[in-house]
This record gives sequence, C-alpha cells and structure tokens, in this order.
Amino acid sequence: MRHLLRLGFIAFTALRYGLDELLISSFVPRRLRIAARIVRFGRRLDAPPGQRLREALERLGPIFVKFGQVLSTRRDLLPMDIADELARLQDKVPPFPAGQSVGLIEAAFGRPIEAVFASFDREPVASASIAQVHFGVLHGGREVAVKVLRPGMLGVIESDLALMRTLAGWVERVSADGRRLRPREVVAEFDKHLHNELDLVREAASAAQLRRNMAQLGLVMIPEMFWDLCTPGVIVMERMHGVPIGQVERLRAAGVDFKKLARDGVTIFFTQVFRDGFFHADMHPGNIQVSLDPASFGRYIALDFGIIGTLAESDKDYLAQNFIAFFRRDYKRVAELHVESGWVPKGTRVDELEGAIRSVCEPYFDRPLKEISLGQVLLRLFQTSRRFNVEIQPQLVLLQKTLLNIEGLGRQLDPELDLWSTAKPFLERWMDEQVGWRGLVERLRDEAPRYAKLMPELPRLLHDALAATASGRVAHEQGEVLRALLVEQRRAVRLLKLAAVAAIGVLALLSALVAWQLLPS
Repeated sequence: MRHLLRLGFIAFTALRYGLDELLISSFVPRRLRIAARIVRFGRRLDAPPGQRLREALERLGPIFVKFGQVLSTRRDLLPMDIADELARLQDKVPPFPAGQSVGLIEAAFGRPIEAVFASFDREPVASASIAQVHFGVLHGGREVAVKVLRPGMLGVIESDLALMRTLAGWVERVSADGRRLRPREVVAEFDKHLHNELDLVREAASAAQLRRNMAQLGLVMIPEMFWDLCTPGVIVMERMHGVPIGQVERLRAAGVDFKKLARDGVTIFFTQVFRDGFFHADMHPGNIQVSLDPASFGRYIALDFGIIGTLAESDKDYLAQNFIAFFRRDYKRVAELHVESGWVPKGTRVDELEGAIRSVCEPYFDRPLKEISLGQVLLRLFQTSRRFNVEIQPQLVLLQKTLLNIEGLGRQLDPELDLWSTAKPFLERWMDEQVGWRGLVERLRDEAPRYAKLMPELPRLLHDALAATASGRVAHEQGEVLRALLVEQRRAVRLLKLAAVAAIGVLALLSALVAWQLLPS
C-alpha cells in the first residue's frame, strides 16, 4: 500500500509539472498520444521542460534530487537545456532533529557523546539528502567535523529505486526517444553511486587516498580522517577552515591571486586524472574552499568525497592520446583511437567517423585558444558519437562532468584562463613519461624488485626450459616415427587386401575352366 501511495504521488507530481509532455513527441502508439493530449488539457505549462523537470524532482524529495544531479552528468544522453537545468539542483534539505543526530552518534560509538567530544555543536552546519555535518572538539583539543548519515535512508532509497526501475521500464516501452536515453541503465548507475555514498567508511577511505596522492603537490588540502571514530553511519574528520570559493569578493578582498588559483585548479585536476587515475568527481563550488590561513594562504580545500572517479591505465592512455590528437588537429588519429578502443561497432568506417569529429572540432580552432572550451568540445564529441553508436564509458562521463565543473570554475576565477594551453604541456609531459625514455626507466625501476627475485632463479629456469624443449623434441621425433609406422601399416593392409581379391579372382577363373573341360561335348 505504501508503494502504491508513493507511486500515486509521483504520478500526480508528474502530471502537475507536465512531465508527460516531455514524452508526448516520442509516443509511438496513436492511442497513447491521444490519451496524453486529453490528460494535458486545461493545464498551463508555460515554463520550459527542463525547469519543470527540475521543480518536479525537488518536489519529490531528496532521493529524486540526487537522481537529477546524477542524471545531469549524462550530457551525452540529454538535451543541453535539460542537462543545464538539472545541474542547478541544490542538495539542500531541512536537517533532521539534533536529538536524532546525537542518538545515531552514540549508537555508532557505543558511548555517550560527552565521552567522545569535549564539545559538540548540535546545530548542523550543512544538511544534504544523504547526511548532515556538525562541528565538534575532541578531548585532545582537535577541532573536527562529524558527518552523520540520515536515519532510515536505506529503506527509503530501496523503495524509491524500485519505483524508478519500474518507471524506467515504462518509458522504454512507450517512448522511442526513451529507449535511446537508456533509462534503466541510468537508474542502475544512480543505484551504484547512491549505495556507495551510503557507506561513509568508503568515503573516508577515498579521502585518505586523495590526501596521500596530493600531499607532495602542495596545492590542495584534504581533511585527515580519525579512523577510530569512523563507522558506516558516522565519520569524524579534521575540521577545515576556509572561505567557500563562490564568495569571490571576500577572497579578492583578502588578496587571493585568482589567476594562480585558476591555474592551480587545472593542475590539480590533471594530476589526479593522468598521474593517479583517482579523482574527486563532485567538484562543484559547494565542495571547494580556499584557505586564508597564513601558513596555507591561497591553497584549495576539498570536501565531500562521496563520488570518486577512477581510471585504468588504458583509460588514461586513451584520454591523453585523444587530447594530444585534438591539440594537433589529427582527427584521423582520434577516429582510429575510437576504433582501437572497441567502443565503435565493427564495420564503422574510420573516414566517416573522422569527418564527424572534424565537423565538431574544426570550428573551435578558428577562434583564439582562450575562447575554446575543452569541456564543450568533449560534450559535442559525446553527442556526435551517438550517430556511430559509440559506447560511452561511465568513468569517462564522470570525468567529462568534472572537467566541465573545473573549466567553469576556472573561467569564473580568471576569464582569460586558457585551459588548452595549460593542459597541453602537462599531457605531453605525461605521455613522455609513459612512452618515452623516462617512462621506460620508470617502469624498469618499478619492476626491479621482481627482476631481483628472478635473477638467482634464471639458471634453473633456463635448464628447465632447455630440458622441456629437448623432451618435446624427443616426443616429437617419437611421434613422427609412430606416424610413419602407422602409414606403412595401412599401406601393407591395403596391399594384402588387393592380393586376396586377386587370388580369389584367379581361383574363380580356374574353377570355371576346369568345369568347362569336364562338360560332355
């Protein structure tokens, strides 16, 4: 009954905001089109479709807001206006009661909150759909931030996800455009991200990995995790003091160098992607601060590590080669990379794909580099790739979404930011480290422990290999002899058969002659 009531509320909200109109144009059965027009009759739907979708998701609650945020990253599937509108979804929801938060913390640690914290701010400083954050002080004097998972989230999420899967199936059945958008795959992707965010220990582990990776770069600060106070429902981390990056006037008044800040952001992003293959994939302004402390003035502060992107070595190599091919306007190489990666169906003509890529990229190269958006180029490429049924990998969609965030943030800080010229030397250096002499030396150094272990074993391994070869040769020779004997045996059997047939024929002829002689004349 609860599911039916929730489904009824979703249907009412969809009709109220005219979401059915988004599918009208692609309804195939004529009766469905007529029914949809009847249902739409009398409603005023003046707002753009993207705005109505955003408002409907906000009305449906935090889980649908989070779904809209994830959906906004699939710009390879959505129309531009709808994706832009969904990107405006704010994950600000009313906090749950402080008493409930304290109870969850005490249950997680198995002791009163006074035994854990010297002081604890019951009023949350941030509240989102998945968790909320409080400030506190440990008994040792360390200032901390405490992230608490919202109570009862798993049951709500599972219920809404089940409804989303049902709705996605309906959309695929009744809408031709819906099948192209692959709604069931989008819901499955959302399911994965959402369940990852429900495990706060996983988020803490991601933060710790990023902290180690970025330690030597000196451009970004990431909070330290207190592992003895981390559970799946509550995590405690170092409190970071900074100014939200969206407060541009306050940062400018403090004397922050915006040009350096923009370049540092690009460096951080490309370092995480191409050096580490492990990047913060939720870099919107709400998760980024800037330090004004004299010891770390002008450095970034990263927060909220619920969504992390990872890239394999093959992904990094593919991306770097694509970027460098773009810089050199080598569109044929870009097309070949798509074919080599296996993302393009067999039989796709490289020259046709090359022509489509050229039509996307060439107009941008006629402008000054500072006017070119690398994120928009990738976005156009993803949209063009639909014509060739290119399979867009989820990790690359996360990367493209993060790149758009970084580029937009960088141009907000420095309108003259040239992302291409900033990225090109980094990528060329990275490629040299991968395939040049430096890359060879680096890989030899990485493999040195393995070689050191194998060296003493080489004589024995060589002996075993030679013995196996000799044994194989003897076996081969013996097999040849047996095959020759078998051939001779078969030949002898055939000769014996022929001889027997000939003998029988001669005997039959002699018998006939004798019988003829004995006959009376």
